[in-house]
Amino acid sequence: MGDTQELKNLVNYGLVKAHVAMGLIFFIIVALMGFLYSLQLDGIYPFPGIEFLSPGRVRMIHTAGAAYGFLVNMFTGLLYWAVPRFTGYRVLSDKLGWFMFYALQAAVLITVVAILFLGQADNVEWGETPWWIDPIIVFWLLLHLIQFGAPLYKASQRGPLYVSGWYISAMLVWTPLVVFMGNLIPRFWSVGSGAGAVQSTFIHDLVGLYVTPVAWGLMYYFVPVIMKKPMWSHGLSLLGFWGLAFFYPMNGVHHFLWSPIPMFAQYSAVFATVAVEFAVTSVLINFMMTLRGSAEQLKYNVPLRYMYTGAIFYWITCFQCAFHVTLTFQKVIHFTDWVTGHAHLIMFGTFGLWVLGMAEYIWPRLFGKETMYSKGLSEGAYWLMGIGVFAMFIDLTAGGLVQGFDWIGLNPWIDSVNFSKPFWYFRSVAGIMMITGLLMYAVNFYKTATAGKSLSAELKSDTV
Repeated sequence: MGDTQELKNLVNYGLVKAHVAMGLIFFIIVALMGFLYSLQLDGIYPFPGIEFLSPGRVRMIHTAGAAYGFLVNMFTGLLYWAVPRFTGYRVLSDKLGWFMFYALQAAVLITVVAILFLGQADNVEWGETPWWIDPIIVFWLLLHLIQFGAPLYKASQRGPLYVSGWYISAMLVWTPLVVFMGNLIPRFWSVGSGAGAVQSTFIHDLVGLYVTPVAWGLMYYFVPVIMKKPMWSHGLSLLGFWGLAFFYPMNGVHHFLWSPIPMFAQYSAVFATVAVEFAVTSVLINFMMTLRGSAEQLKYNVPLRYMYTGAIFYWITCFQCAFHVTLTFQKVIHFTDWVTGHAHLIMFGTFGLWVLGMAEYIWPRLFGKETMYSKGLSEGAYWLMGIGVFAMFIDLTAGGLVQGFDWIGLNPWIDSVNFSKPFWYFRSVAGIMMITGLLMYAVNFYKTATAGKSLSAELKSDTV
């Protein structure tokens, strides 16, 4: 769609650089917070007795920072790159974009200060931000809607939207509703088990109605661009979209099986969770069939390898989810490290690897270069993070089964703690691998941005 200069004029490179760089910085911080928290379970926490660095507060920085500091920054930067390219229109306003950038960083930093130093947080998983920040986040998401909705709307008036536009358009509408529902309704309008049902729905809907559609939409853009071939099936891409839209919203209650929440809601969550796995499988089939005949690219194209590794991890976690949401499985694995391993494989192993692969693809192009600074750093970072997160997943899945069966046996609680210690030590080792890979990735980004100019990589064929 047009020549190179026209493509460059569609995108504000500064906004892309700023969001991706801040997303990477926050990713390093939240990874370090997660490792620090793991040391508490190993009995070697380095800051005992320091209130503002207590493990509970550090853990909330780990989860809230991953959501709003890492993922929102990364996804927003990637949207600034992709949406103008597949729509052919600029976002609504560059000035609005910079206002949103600084507002987002301020909201994340205020959350950190409020949690660590003021001890203020909501008791909502992934919604730990103090309640008085939540209206600001909803307002930011409404700005987010009009900023990216403008080019999507213009493109829809010209002709049918590409499937990335479907996913991203839906995400722009769903997300402010989800954040409002999960953070404000339980505080002001709902109590007891009803509030628990709303909060549990929010926990998963933030994943399923924000992270998932924006990630899938970006994958449907980046994979064919990198491979220089169309997706295998447009029909499958739409099947995945409608499966997500119809079945994901009720998933969250499956975190509260065997609770006072009405059984019809629990049964509906089990059904919806199993059903959405068919949508996930259709998406994975589409990407795997697109790879057919081009698998050789995985040997040398690290960004593409990140994306396909994340896709495989995605199917593993969703296949696992279809089992562990049943009432039978929940008797064993509820509140165990199985759930922690599952969460890390989907958030780091899938969505984390996806955005890291996408960012590595665009980063040298933002600076007019052909490739990243070091192929060795790229390969090392990929292998350390990929192996590290999968090892953590296997370790915590096994540890969770040990814990669950120990509790079912009505053994003394301390027995499950002692049985878990080897698994917790191994988790910290896997965490060291992941953080080392992430630091290598960050060094490569820094060197790519600051090293001397190479031959221009001016976004050849970077449209769909």
